[in-house]
Amino acid sequence: MIIEKAEVIVTSPDRNFVTLKLTTDEGHTGLGDATLNGRELAVATYLSEHIVPLLVGSDASRIEDTWQFLYRSSYWRRGPVTMASIAAVDMALWDIKGKAAGMPLYQLLGGASRRGLTAYGHASGKELPELFDSVREHLDEGYRAIRIQSGVPGLKAIYGIASQSADTFGGEARYDHEPARRGEKPVEEDWDTRAYLKHLPGVFEAVRNEFGPDIPLLHDGHHRMTPIQAAKLGKSLEPYDLFWLEDCTPAENQEALKLVRQHTTTPLAIGEIFNTVWDFKDLIRDQLIDYVRGAVTHMGGVTPLKKTMDYAALYQVKSGFHGPTDISPVGMAAQMHVGLAIHNFGMQEYMRHGAKTDEVFRQSFTWTDGLLHPGDQPGLGVELDQDEAGKYPYERAYLPYNRLADGTVHDW
Repeated sequence: MIIEKAEVIVTSPDRNFVTLKLTTDEGHTGLGDATLNGRELAVATYLSEHIVPLLVGSDASRIEDTWQFLYRSSYWRRGPVTMASIAAVDMALWDIKGKAAGMPLYQLLGGASRRGLTAYGHASGKELPELFDSVREHLDEGYRAIRIQSGVPGLKAIYGIASQSADTFGGEARYDHEPARRGEKPVEEDWDTRAYLKHLPGVFEAVRNEFGPDIPLLHDGHHRMTPIQAAKLGKSLEPYDLFWLEDCTPAENQEALKLVRQHTTTPLAIGEIFNTVWDFKDLIRDQLIDYVRGAVTHMGGVTPLKKTMDYAALYQVKSGFHGPTDISPVGMAAQMHVGLAIHNFGMQEYMRHGAKTDEVFRQSFTWTDGLLHPGDQPGLGVELDQDEAGKYPYERAYLPYNRLADGTVHDW
């Protein structure tokens, strides 16, 4: 199977997406997700100017060799732009291979290890009544696990609170369930770690009192704490039995997780902004984390993500793949196939895409009784409607950023 055509498609139905479409001489097509939230055009250019010329005329069946070539031949390895570009190629080649074999991707990865993927939803509220309503809505939608994000007294706008957008941004609709805002400049948010650490344990106490001890609860710290602050939070949340505490401190400093581990038994999930197994290697080997938060779109594709999880299995570390709506339906489908096949699956993040996105990307995956399944169509099970995609040109958008009360830029 020879690649005859490679197209880079940028579309913005509910938000910006970058998709690679490969077509072979036998008529098979494959899709790959290359979306890098807030930096989409950097990846689109990398693909169109540097990767596409290398693909046309090459053998679509040589997935491992192609991955190694794109990773090693560039000399400048790793990084989000490079790895998202390689990821798109890798996904598209697996999609083609599945279609050529007449099998869904998970069958090529060894077959299903479970009936479906348990997923968690994002409940949030500025205050407890609003948070409780959000939890109930997610339970009604079938979610069996819930991420809890709460407003903090004295802070106007912080990460993860769905309802704050209309108040903060003048009544505008949210940008497809995500904090990225379309516009020429990023939005500034405020932050106070001390106030957050003081407030959050009471939130979880109230949620447990309202909904009982059985629902798996999660929380995202979003890289905002120092190691000792993260340790303090993990310890203070132990009575509420979290399924995991996510991104409690910036994990570029891998030694930091040793300090957190010394002080808390709250399970830790790390790595949604990591790009390779090398970012995870020491954290897994030293058993400093419990869940791998990597995303197929940002870690170079199906090939390296599967390898990372095979390595993690040696240390009883499970998957917790990143799954917001800045992972396109193509990337989400690829992650579902990996999650269905691996033995050490833990939990899948799942946020529903908007209606326009679902028209552009026609999907076969299902959400039934709290379980995701990628479907049994050959390949990834997602098709791109290019006419529909053409209706939605790229619109500049940025993620927000944080400043402390004294004006200092803080981690977002």
